Amino acid sequence: MPRTANYDRHAALDAAMAVFWRKGYHATSLKDLESALEMKPGSIYAAFESKENLYLLALERYFETSRRAFRAQMAKAATPLAGLAAQFQNYAELAQEDPSRRACMLMKTVIDTASTEPKITEVSQRYLDRMCAEFAEGFEAARVAGELPDDADPMRLARRYQANVSALRVELLRGISREDVSNLAADMAQETLELRRPTDHAPY
Repeated sequence: MPRTANYDRHAALDAAMAVFWRKGYHATSLKDLESALEMKPGSIYAAFESKENLYLLALERYFETSRRAFRAQMAKAATPLAGLAAQFQNYAELAQEDPSRRACMLMKTVIDTASTEPKITEVSQRYLDRMCAEFAEGFEAARVAGELPDDADPMRLARRYQANVSALRVELLRGISREDVSNLAADMAQETLELRRPTDHAPY
């Protein structure tokens, strides 16, 4: 029978995600991974096959974590548009040490690997598309609920929304003042809420 792994796979993937997110694929060395995962090189390769495969697993974990957080926010919102708008304020309220103040790992990966690691870039692009589809579902729910006009295009709105989220996170990474971040987030949230039908007075 195969020997039971003597490591916590979930904890190892969380650690790998953190170091890859912070340093990027190319800048992360085997030594970095050894330290973060508290595993020897042989154990890392036995468990995850390669640095590339470990990175892909970390990307998957990042995507699943992000999607789960987004869905949780939408589930507790009074209306779909309110849930979408609240995402911006959530970023503005992040603690200084919160890793989510960094640029999106998926977008960062596309920039980091576009000319060198096509497989990783392709996977990152696919996750970005899937996240955009999540946003589109939010806008579609708003349309069905009567918050948006019947002819609203959920995917078009989702692409603009995703671009705004990315831009806000870049500003967080740049380290602009908390007041400026808060104002920018408020403007983006207001832009989302102003998509409502003029006669809609749903609470938010």
